[in-house]
Amino acid sequence: MSTIIPSNAIITVAGTVGVGKTTMTQALAHELQFKTSFEKVDNNPYLDKFYADFERWSFHLQIYFLAERFKEQKRMVEEGGGYVQDRSIYEDTGIFAKMHADKGTMTQTDFDTYTNLFDAMVMTPFFPRPDVLVFLDGDLDAILSRIHSRGREMEKQTPTSYWEEMYGRYQKWISEFDACPVLRLNISDYDLLSDQNCISEIVGFLGEKIQR
Repeated sequence: MSTIIPSNAIITVAGTVGVGKTTMTQALAHELQFKTSFEKVDNNPYLDKFYADFERWSFHLQIYFLAERFKEQKRMVEEGGGYVQDRSIYEDTGIFAKMHADKGTMTQTDFDTYTNLFDAMVMTPFFPRPDVLVFLDGDLDAILSRIHSRGREMEKQTPTSYWEEMYGRYQKWISEFDACPVLRLNISDYDLLSDQNCISEIVGFLGEKIQR
């Protein structure tokens, strides 16, 4: 089944918090014998400062993420592809930076500057786009259940209203996304936590998307 996926393909997995991006990334990479690309947070110089003061550090954090994701996208292509990537560069501007701007934790001037930089770097014919984006979707209740069951303290203490807003923003974002082909999967239909065998069917869907 995996032979229908080009060996130099780059597959990006996207979706809201708790939807299973890491599990899907690892399963796809194992099935395809691809490498994985995960977000690097250990040496992020802004993350702790950001959580202490959103308004002061949101712009800095988003610029940092933009630079790191851009370099990572370039690195994957230079190494000849064959990667499954956890979270896309497109979510940074379409979800997180926009949410800060809407909520007032990033000034409109900073958001405009960030968006202009993002467009100049990413929204060009020269940027190496993914071959396909796997969007993990599902009912909000199912996603909330996953968030609580994995037991991360910071996530459990986050108000449900935050996850509801994030979910709504992802629904709007994916409905307008057109940077590359999208394979939309419902986690209730394709639940790798309860049925690992469905990964072969998912790979078949990916092959069809890429061949088109």
